[in-house]
Amino acid sequence: MTTSPPSTSSLDWRTQPFDQLSTAELYAILQLRASVFVVEQQCAYQDVDGKDLLAHHLTAWDGAQLAACARLLPPGVSFPQVSIGRVVTAPRWRGTGLGRLLMARSVDMCAQLYGAQPIQIGAQAHLKSFYGGLGFVPVSEDYLEDGIAHVDMVRP
Repeated sequence: MTTSPPSTSSLDWRTQPFDQLSTAELYAILQLRASVFVVEQQCAYQDVDGKDLLAHHLTAWDGAQLAACARLLPPGVSFPQVSIGRVVTAPRWRGTGLGRLLMARSVDMCAQLYGAQPIQIGAQAHLKSFYGGLGFVPVSEDYLEDGIAHVDMVRP
């Protein structure tokens, strides 16, 4: 029996600063990030790095289940520019276009929160063309971060 992919049209989108996240929302965010970045990608790294406290968290919910999230950071936290990080989509939502929608909403929300200005990301290098399709251009050579090739990219 095959099931059709979920629809992004029914998702509940939220943008909240850290101190407005409920305990359950924060738990879901950290659980999704750990399941993808630490377990699936087999990357031991310090996820809880203090930056969540300064971020707005963009989340997409399918009922009580977190489908995707990203953290939106003001200038001077990760990079001199506004930045988007910890972009993650739950496995069951891959291939639905949710990743692209998450990034488009992240860019729009950064403009609302911090004004229209360049946005920098530290992207996994294998996603260079994905982010390139969203207007990001490489501004560094590839480099290793936590054992995974990354590249800095900016959306002017």
